[in-house]
Amino acid sequence: MSSYIWNEKMETMPFEQMQALQGQRLADCVRRMYGTVPYYTKRMRDAGLEPGDIRTLAELRHLPFTDKEDMRENYPYGTFAVPIEDIVRIHASSGTTGKQKVVGYTKDDIDLWSECCCRALAATGLSKKDILHVAYGYGLFTGGLGLHYGSERMGLTTIPVSSGNTKRQIQILADFKPTALACTPSYALHLADELETYGVDKSMLSLRVGIFGAEPWSLAMKEQIEEKLNLRAFDIYGLSETMGPGVSISCEAGDLLHIQSDHFIAEVVDPQTHEQLPEGELGELVFSSVTKQGTPLIRYNTHDLTRLFYGRCGCGRTTVRMEKVTGRADDMLIIRGVNVFPTQIESVLLNYGEVEPHYMIYVDRVHNLDQMEVQIEMTPTFFSDSIKDIEQTERKLYQDIQATLGISAKIKLVEPRSLPRSEGKAQRVIDRRSY
Repeated sequence: MSSYIWNEKMETMPFEQMQALQGQRLADCVRRMYGTVPYYTKRMRDAGLEPGDIRTLAELRHLPFTDKEDMRENYPYGTFAVPIEDIVRIHASSGTTGKQKVVGYTKDDIDLWSECCCRALAATGLSKKDILHVAYGYGLFTGGLGLHYGSERMGLTTIPVSSGNTKRQIQILADFKPTALACTPSYALHLADELETYGVDKSMLSLRVGIFGAEPWSLAMKEQIEEKLNLRAFDIYGLSETMGPGVSISCEAGDLLHIQSDHFIAEVVDPQTHEQLPEGELGELVFSSVTKQGTPLIRYNTHDLTRLFYGRCGCGRTTVRMEKVTGRADDMLIIRGVNVFPTQIESVLLNYGEVEPHYMIYVDRVHNLDQMEVQIEMTPTFFSDSIKDIEQTERKLYQDIQATLGISAKIKLVEPRSLPRSEGKAQRVIDRRSY
């Protein structure tokens, strides 16, 4: 596999030049939004700011933040910066609570998105010789259509399978011989588990690249997917609010994700103080999508936790890189005063050959005390072992998880294929506490 750089000018631009370009685009974005997007105009006025106050990237820190509540409060079109007749497509988030976050795209926005996805696909080593099996959902969710347009623009053979119907997915993987698979990491694992059910061995597949995202997943899960599907896995990042998949992607030189810095200005801020953090410090990821026309956003707090890194990568790109997102600040569980992320538990159980990477976390409050139970599927082979062996593994998992989290959790090994599967984003946590 040998990746190449799709847009060498932008992806290898010297850092100082990129910062100057970001400053110009930021100032332009603020001018476009001011007086056009009412909620952000008010936010700036309340902060005592006018468009002329923003001239360089250094002034970014003075601008107000935005978040998902702004999008919900201005549902459906209150965040649009252009008239509705200029909007050629609408996407919306898959949020489970409250109103959806609605995003509008102009024709230029679709072209921008396709360009970013071309850069992402190139970073994985794909070219027009490849066949891409897109198993992300199509529709209001941005996953499927974003990669689809980028794939077609690059000239790949594109199979728009969408999500669901696992039997059909596996038949297409075996018969059509795609060389790349794009879906959520949890669904990739589900596909791998189901191969045997339908009499397909991984040697019968032609996959060499996997493009997985839309949910947090650990490096340990990456290794599992690579082994089970015999491919190289890449982490793609994006969210509907900023554009969709293609905002950043990992490359063959490492697991850090390259941000398309000419279009998305990234910051990491302290969750409490909201002050910008220096390189390498963990905080909440904030994006300014400064070239978007339909729904530009300034300092949008994703609440995803990551670190930023600068400097030239071994692949030759100079764009800002972000660490793999392993959790969201607003998805974090607080159990008896301790911060817990599902991926911490995942990283432990993936070290055990006796269990599968399918698990659920249940949180209850009993007599005013938080209690957590982790249910983990056993492998079919281990399920047939003695009760004594199963109990011994439960005790080991209990000890390892306690050492990792700093708190105890009940561990329950359950029979294979007994936990719910997801064809989209996996739901790992059921919090049944009442406050």
